[in-house]
Amino acid sequence: MAALSSGGEVPVAFQDPDYLAAVVDLLGVISYGEISAFERLAEDAKLAPTLEDKVELATMASLELGKVQALHERVRELGADPFGAMSPFRAAIDQFHAHTAPSDWLEGLVKAFVGDGLANDFYREIAAYLDPATRDLVVASLEEGHSAFIVGRVRAAIEADPRSGGRLALWGRRLMGEALTQAQRVAAERDALTALLAGGVDRPGLDLAAIARMFTRLTERHAARMAELGLDS
Repeated sequence: MAALSSGGEVPVAFQDPDYLAAVVDLLGVISYGEISAFERLAEDAKLAPTLEDKVELATMASLELGKVQALHERVRELGADPFGAMSPFRAAIDQFHAHTAPSDWLEGLVKAFVGDGLANDFYREIAAYLDPATRDLVVASLEEGHSAFIVGRVRAAIEADPRSGGRLALWGRRLMGEALTQAQRVAAERDALTALLAGGVDRPGLDLAAIARMFTRLTERHAARMAELGLDS
């Protein structure tokens, strides 16, 4: 594989084959995550209580799918096949969604907000160790534009039925546990992603203390999202 800039020069980072493989892996897992989010939101739309809610979720689903093209274009620029890049992550992501299938409309909303938010936070943390062009692409693909809708619907539901708050809080904690397990499984199975966090000749890396701080930040952001929904973390 070869990664070329618009001027035809190979950036220093991409002269490292391990870094190149890691970037392809990262773009692959994010791409398949977006496709899975599209499928899940489209399915959740069937549970929507109103037509307005159905359209809102369908719009969210289309936005997720729309992010995939730019990611795939970047993978091709790097000399790889985007579908081959996604393939290694299909089983782990599908398993996560199988283990966290929502039982109703509200659980689906919490999953879209909390579960996807946690994954996006993790990828943003990794993006800090990428070359600028790839980092900007990854960050752009993780933009969340539906938080106000979800927060409003969940808070209104809890106000109408306060008992639902406890159930949804437990659901949010389960989502975090499953998401962290999935992230660890993916990293363990893909040596290139693990090596990415170790740094390179032109990039800083993470030591054990830095990794611990990263997971602390992920936990704190999860708690903030739960609080935004009106739930205990």
